[in-house]
Amino acid sequence: MSASQTSDVPTLLVKIFGRDRPGLTAGLFDTLAAYSVDVVDIEQVVTRGRITLCALVTEPSQGLAGDLRVTVHGWAQSMKMQAEIISGHGDNRPRGVGRSLVTVLGHPLTAASTAGIASRITAVGGNIDRIFRLAKYPVTAVEFAVSGASTEALRTELATASASLGVDIAVVSAGLHRRAQRLVVMDVDSTLIQDEVIELFAAHAGCEEQVAEVTAAAMGGELDFEQSLHARVALLAGLDASVVEKVRSEVRLTPGARTLIRTLKRLGYQVGVVSGGFTQVTDDLKERLGLDFAQANTLEIVDGKLTGRVTGEIVDRAGKARLLRRFAAEAGVPLSQTVAIGDGANDLDMLNAAGLGVAFNAKPVVREAAHTAVNVPFLDTVLYLLGVTREEVEAADIHDEDSVQV
Repeated sequence: MSASQTSDVPTLLVKIFGRDRPGLTAGLFDTLAAYSVDVVDIEQVVTRGRITLCALVTEPSQGLAGDLRVTVHGWAQSMKMQAEIISGHGDNRPRGVGRSLVTVLGHPLTAASTAGIASRITAVGGNIDRIFRLAKYPVTAVEFAVSGASTEALRTELATASASLGVDIAVVSAGLHRRAQRLVVMDVDSTLIQDEVIELFAAHAGCEEQVAEVTAAAMGGELDFEQSLHARVALLAGLDASVVEKVRSEVRLTPGARTLIRTLKRLGYQVGVVSGGFTQVTDDLKERLGLDFAQANTLEIVDGKLTGRVTGEIVDRAGKARLLRRFAAEAGVPLSQTVAIGDGANDLDMLNAAGLGVAFNAKPVVREAAHTAVNVPFLDTVLYLLGVTREEVEAADIHDEDSVQV
């Protein structure tokens, strides 16, 4: 039955709630089936073993609504459940124009921050249609389905409130395009890995402190990246090329990095990295992690020694955005369906060019400019921004383990 056909039809909202157990849903609809009603809408939620099941059905013919009420209440009582039945007309009221998904990451998620989020959604004319928990660890991730307000208005309102509320908030348009995001490109240093690769090289050259100071200034947007790159690399002149293997062994992946990449690949995403670091490390990461794309600067090595120079195209702020576009074209993915993740000022062009730009434990200038920010040390929390639940990740892991055992 179409929406126009049900608009004036008498309907009953049948709600049961109590302790969950197998067979409740079948039992309720078996009871309703005796009255030949049509189902207009269904919603069921189970929280800590307590079920709330709502069924919106057409009112039975021949004046049997009263009999249906008695029968449903009797069935509910026999199941030690409570029932409520409300008369009305037609379907649910139409949702307001505009559909958005608001993902909240809390560590922890407090009642105060949840109240703040809800009030700010209301302040811009939004209505919360549904709330769903995506994960309970390593953070609490909750998704709000919101209608009645534009995505941009919600993003502006909630982005400014995120820090004061003590949570990370991402706002994206609802719709098929969210599920169609098929390319994720991320920065490497302090994003995919916990380290700054040039500082690992510098530690072997005895100039780690000097390099770290220049790196911090460049990532904070205080220095031109290309100039700072040449200045830092010059300090590595004379290092034996054998240091490359040592640095590769010292690289530490960010917690959740393997889970993020493994899950994205299972979902059919293509994954790439762009780095102001060096191909001597990113090529190794590409092979180890099964990445589809990788691009970085290249340290020049002559006669087994680092020359203190880089060769080829410089991967700087503009270069990262250019590479995102190149990877998207090669992957056959519209730029609007890409995700970029980074932490430094030289990631900003890439983050703004992507359909969704995620500032990961980023510098203030980056957090303020990106679409959303994640400020917990687990890279796989980005999955929740894409609507992937923790249960889905774990179920896929178990399935793969079972497949290997077979």
